[in-house]
Amino acid sequence: MIIIGADYHPGFQQIAFVDTDTGELQERRLEHREEAETFYRGLAQPGRTVRVGMEASGHARWFERLLAELQFELWIGDAAEIRTKRVRKQKTDRQDAQLILQLLLEERFPRVWVPSGENRDLRQLLWHRHRMVQARTRIMNQLQAVALNEGLRCKKRLWRDSGREQLESFLLAPWASRRRHDLLELLDRLSPTIAELTQAIEQEVEKCPEAQRLRTHPGVGALTALAFVLIIGRTDRFRCGKQIACYLGLVPAEESSGERRRLGHITKQGNSLLRFLLVEAAQVTVRSDQEWRSKFFHLALRRGRKIAKVAMARRLAVRLYWMWRKGWDYEQLKKFGSHAGQPGHRHGVH
Repeated sequence: MIIIGADYHPGFQQIAFVDTDTGELQERRLEHREEAETFYRGLAQPGRTVRVGMEASGHARWFERLLAELQFELWIGDAAEIRTKRVRKQKTDRQDAQLILQLLLEERFPRVWVPSGENRDLRQLLWHRHRMVQARTRIMNQLQAVALNEGLRCKKRLWRDSGREQLESFLLAPWASRRRHDLLELLDRLSPTIAELTQAIEQEVEKCPEAQRLRTHPGVGALTALAFVLIIGRTDRFRCGKQIACYLGLVPAEESSGERRRLGHITKQGNSLLRFLLVEAAQVTVRSDQEWRSKFFHLALRRGRKIAKVAMARRLAVRLYWMWRKGWDYEQLKKFGSHAGQPGHRHGVH
């Protein structure tokens, strides 16, 4: 068996590898992509097992596909946890590769869950729609600025037929007119694309029972439900709702020692897209649910609206986790929630 510790960079990788049968240890620097592909293909022999360990990083999809094609084991490690295992204060690519190899040999490698190829592809759908919506929003804001400069203030009515006719009727200078024309043309091209991507997300939700159950919660739409399922992956990865909130970066950073306790802003260590969607969905839930509305305004008076929004997003994430883990929809969550079976609860468990 050959075990390889790889310090991966976009342009090259530094590796340290050992043959467990002979005990031979070697180090190499492989340039991407031709040299690295030639090296790994040369290791592929009948009856030989190859295990490659590397830190979680981006820009490595081609490398993962190559190892999957060669039927090599690829272990992805938690980069932060690997960093804590470094004893020396010196850091080089060679030392990083040697450390990864050492952790693999000692069976201390902090392996993380890796989503499937289909999961990753669906995430690209979510990210693509999100970026298209952001681009459309920027264009709409620029057109609103053009209208305001001409004395037209109609907010959302600008996107109706009458508002657009008013916007197009203004006599502008040549380059200002060119800018208005180009922005309107881009807006007309983006809207059908976003509608097509939204329909594709709806179709994917129809194929996913978990997302359909999460969608029954007030404020949670197809996009948020599908994103939650894809990014969380499996509920058995987490033991409780607190771990979900920590995984998504919705808990405050803490630096405490002795009797001093210091809490900062949220860590933001999780997936930024899902965190954004949860905050947006939580605000919709606040508008549609009286209990959530009262909790939100109580928090907003004490800590401010921004902190209250994040707190409600954290609460929503924990709720969605338990709905998924228990296989409940929203009505079952209300009936068999955390207070079910307590004295005075009208839906007590019998």
